Amino acid sequence: MKQTVAIFGASGKLGRHALAVLARRGFAVRALVHRTPVIGSNITSVTGSITDAKAVNDTVRGADIVVQLATAKEDADTFFDVSVRGTFNILEACRRESVKQFILFGGDAAQGIWFYPQPIPIDENHPLTAYPGYYAFSKVMEETMAAQYTIQYGLPVTVLRSSWVFEQDDLLNHFSLLRNVNPAEPGHGFGEVNDEVLALVRAKQERIPILTDANGAPLRRHIVHVDDVMQAFDRMIDNPSALGQTFNIAGPSAFDYHVAADYLSKQLGVLTVEIPSPKYHPFEINISHARTALGYAPENDFFRMADRAIAARNSSNL
Repeated sequence: MKQTVAIFGASGKLGRHALAVLARRGFAVRALVHRTPVIGSNITSVTGSITDAKAVNDTVRGADIVVQLATAKEDADTFFDVSVRGTFNILEACRRESVKQFILFGGDAAQGIWFYPQPIPIDENHPLTAYPGYYAFSKVMEETMAAQYTIQYGLPVTVLRSSWVFEQDDLLNHFSLLRNVNPAEPGHGFGEVNDEVLALVRAKQERIPILTDANGAPLRRHIVHVDDVMQAFDRMIDNPSALGQTFNIAGPSAFDYHVAADYLSKQLGVLTVEIPSPKYHPFEINISHARTALGYAPENDFFRMADRAIAARNSSNL
């Protein structure tokens, strides 16, 4: 018989891609729809909110696998209800329904990334250490609750803990001085912007940033393309080897901001500028567990992501 997957957050950035994976795999899907509809021949929608236990129960009822992607960013008014209360509602429904697998989409924000010194690559045993803000705190809370439901009720949990996810021309947006002088989210923006850089912004002169640490060295950071996240999701869903496991999911390697900026500068014909970011630290994600246990093989390093982002931008400008 066809298995049913209940999914939360299906209309979001990752949710849309997850639906495509589920359709290709032949799963029947039941999606909780709050505002944005989701459409597919294999999809049944349940209207409601993740904060409503009844709507959550109706979505999970009879499901074999449950996927939680719903989240809120830096919004003090919604993050607790969506990420904490919502995840609690899902976990309660899962234990009552005795689902075969609960997949939680987490994030490397739960491990502190470049807000704290990271002398060794960050693996799954790294302590949960949220950086300042509501989003990172919610990622820690979600993982903590899921782990306790495994201990208390034997719930079969799989955590997909991804790095910052990029698609389309997202990478070019990050490497844009004009877009990032006033960062909207901690950790995704730039560091100390001096008068010279502010003058460039006022003159609307684009530059590609080279972020440097407190010692003046280019920062290293690890990100991931959405296609590689979906490869990991595809390999862990309905996979007995993934039960009870957490997987750090990132690209093939971390990138160096100097090397990355130079590459983009040559491709785009835009000059670079150094921006001191002394509060940030270089980091790398260890993905060896996912490689070994899942056969995860990410295909998009920084340079391929950059080429794809440029192609996407050019295509949208045609």
